[in-house]
Amino acid sequence: MQNNTYILKRTESSTSSTTTNELVPLDAAPSTPADQYTTTQVEIESHFSADHPSFRLKYHRSNSIISTTTDPLSLISETPLTPSFPPQTPTAITTPRLPNIKVLGTGGTIASKGSSSHQTAGYEVDLTIEDLIQSIPDLSQTCTLDYEQLFNVDSKEFGTAHLLALHRQITADLSLYDAVVITHGTDTMEETAFFVQSTVDSLKPVVFCGSMRPSTAISSDGPMNLYQAILIACHEASRDRGVLVALNDSIGSGFYITKSNANSLDTFKNIGSGYVGNFVNNEIRYFYPPTKPLGLTHFHIDSAATTSLPEVVVLFAHQGLNNELVRFVIKEMGVQGLVLATMGAGSMSDDTNKYIAELLHDNKEFPVVYSKRSMDGMVPLGALPKVGGGAVKKPLVNAIAGGYLNPQKARLLLQLCLNSKMNLRQIKEVFKTV
Repeated sequence: MQNNTYILKRTESSTSSTTTNELVPLDAAPSTPADQYTTTQVEIESHFSADHPSFRLKYHRSNSIISTTTDPLSLISETPLTPSFPPQTPTAITTPRLPNIKVLGTGGTIASKGSSSHQTAGYEVDLTIEDLIQSIPDLSQTCTLDYEQLFNVDSKEFGTAHLLALHRQITADLSLYDAVVITHGTDTMEETAFFVQSTVDSLKPVVFCGSMRPSTAISSDGPMNLYQAILIACHEASRDRGVLVALNDSIGSGFYITKSNANSLDTFKNIGSGYVGNFVNNEIRYFYPPTKPLGLTHFHIDSAATTSLPEVVVLFAHQGLNNELVRFVIKEMGVQGLVLATMGAGSMSDDTNKYIAELLHDNKEFPVVYSKRSMDGMVPLGALPKVGGGAVKKPLVNAIAGGYLNPQKARLLLQLCLNSKMNLRQIKEVFKTV
């Protein structure tokens, strides 16, 4: 931005009632008697962009914008005549501070390259976060941007160690920056976003983005998704919304988002809850005031001291499920919890439910979450199984309704509950809200 200070020279004709105005640079003003000038000083700010310079005229006395134009000389005719006042000392113009944004690279398709421009599968992670930043438009007038390569892996390789390291880095960065953006593979992005949503308690935006096409593909979606994620992070209205996910012009909640299609660009959906907002012409449109999911429980994790989370396994229900799998998981693997991806809204065969009850007869604290295979819908409390012989059956004590959570998110929530040393009753209370 270039600033120039001018004096507004007013000349009144001695033969007519007309008055002419002229902007004279302050340092070039002739030594003319002061009464030939208005004593109001003005300043022109020149704002240049690649294709459009603009100028703003300001009175130093009030520091209010009088006019905006692409021609600074046209401001002369727009400047109102004012009576003379004692000369004023020009005041400094305060430039708003740009938001400080940190971008963390973790790999994924967005950081991948294929062997040709039409290859959209079978690619390899090969780009750094610096490469990705270079692929988007200049944002130097929008924010101050720092970036760091935390990992560079396919998201299918993510495990507990990656989650804890990411949690540790985000927590540290939020104390220094106004927002954090994470580039991430789409295959397990919903799990990482849910974990961060459940363990990072901050008003500041945390935004995930990724891509469905590698960087070398025709019409790769990565650069736009990253660009929009940074715009979200910069926006004041993004505060206090929890973790957000930016893909395909849509803004989703990290709590509810899920990958709905293995191939399509339009894959991430907030099924049931709907999107938080979207982009139109690269402008953010939020649909609701800032809020976080009602079912959210925040868990404190000391990621510097924590090296693992309790082991929880997901079993996928289907016709003719071999109950020996259930026995092996509970009795042989040493897991601390089980999640069932049930048929319908919590449906498991009577034989399987009875078998689980027998296996856990002497372990009433072992949690079994009944989630669902279906992408939409929920498992309510009333759908939990009842077991026992005779006409009167009793609820399976160990059973927990998974609510709206899919199996992979139910697993993470159960891990966090167990890590917090919750008993079965407390775990059930947490799951009641989801």
